[in-house]
This record gives sequence, structure tokens and C-alpha cells, in this order.
Amino acid sequence: MTSRRSERLAESIKQEVSKIILYELKDPRISFITVTKVEITPDLKNAKVYISILGDDGTRTKTLRAIEHAKGFIQSKVGAQLQIRYTPILTFCLDESVQKSLHISKLIDDAIKGNDITIKGELEE
Repeated sequence: MTSRRSERLAESIKQEVSKIILYELKDPRISFITVTKVEITPDLKNAKVYISILGDDGTRTKTLRAIEHAKGFIQSKVGAQLQIRYTPILTFCLDESVQKSLHISKLIDDAIKGNDITIKGELEE
């Protein structure tokens, strides 16, 4: 069970990382990133930052590599902004949930289009 403090800290980290990526990183490899959630350990020493990257596999790989390269900079900025005793060690993970939901939505749309044709055909018979 997560405590209220860790939930607040996770939300603050999410907001700060989003701001840093948007306004302070100047790497051209970094584009179309959304920080979806942050999970923090109960001891508040480690944090997993889930990011969603729009684009193909090559773009996602390049962008994730660039984010990993800038991890120290991001972590130091987060520590300075949040003014906490220990800055959690950030680990960036690719969040596939957005891609999966888009794929499922496309499958549903295709199934509905296919069912319309099948239903019309069945009704006419």
C-alpha cells in the first residue's frame, strides 16, 4: 500500500520531469514524449518514470537512449526543484499502454466495420 506522502512525491516528480523534458532539454532526438506515471519505492529512494513516445520503433529507441543520456541532468534538476533530503534515483521505462490502446481501438474499429457488412448480409438473407 502506498502512503499519501509517496503519492504526492510521485506526482511532484512526474510534473517536474515533464517540465524539464519540455523546457530544458535541447536534444533534437527528444520529441513527442509524455510522462504517463511515476512509481516510487516505499523507502522513497528509487522512482520508475514511465514515458510514452509517439513514433515508430526507431524513433522510440533513439528518444529513450537520449533520455537515458540526460538522466543525471534530469535527476539533479528534480532534486533542486523538490528540495528533498534524498533525490530518488530515476529509472526511465517505456510505457506501452498508449500503443496497446491505439492498437486495440483500431482492432475494434476494424471489427465494427467488418460486423456491419456481415450484419447487413445476414439481414438481407
